[in-house]
Amino acid sequence: MGDYTFLHQLNIVVHIITGTTALLMGLVALLSKKGGRVHKRSGLVFLVLITLVIATALMGVFAFGANEFLIALTMLSGYQAFSGYRVLKSKSNKPKPLDILVAFLTLSSGLYFLYYLDAIGMIWSPVIIYSTVGALFIMIAYDFLRYLIKAERYRNIWLYEHIYKMIAAFTALLAAFIGTVLPQYHPYSQFLPSIFGTLLAIGSILYFRRKRTLTKNRP
Repeated sequence: MGDYTFLHQLNIVVHIITGTTALLMGLVALLSKKGGRVHKRSGLVFLVLITLVIATALMGVFAFGANEFLIALTMLSGYQAFSGYRVLKSKSNKPKPLDILVAFLTLSSGLYFLYYLDAIGMIWSPVIIYSTVGALFIMIAYDFLRYLIKAERYRNIWLYEHIYKMIAAFTALLAAFIGTVLPQYHPYSQFLPSIFGTLLAIGSILYFRRKRTLTKNRP
């Protein structure tokens, strides 16, 4: 690891281990029966590990001067995971102080990142950087606009929102992992995992929507 200090090397090792394990736990959650014991436990472990991934990434940026683009990736994956978990817990769109605070902090961090982008430099492809930050802003905008949806209507939406956000968090982490491990295939190793995740989320939403409809119409 070059001339990195021991603490920097330790931070990198912890980041890699927690990130890889988070991907495995996310995969278990995706493949297990939804709402079941394995799904719930693996999903919770996934959230804990993503928190550690974010903490080590931010530590790398602010304490050791690592690639600042990690901020954008960790903000996107972390916010999606947080918001997806909160949707599952509340199952409503009633405004809550914690959700609003985290959204504003994440939005401010994203704006800060864009403001200092020239100084940071285009370490990754500009298309990847702007699309990542753009996806984050769209997610935050939706989270504010959902408060305008009528409560009775939102009761039919929250499940699909949870599905999309958790899959998006998983694939953002996957894109960061593959993009880092396979830099020779940029930008394809960066955006193909995101395309896969988007298709997976859409397919999952359509599947559960159809399942819900069949259950309601069952005599």
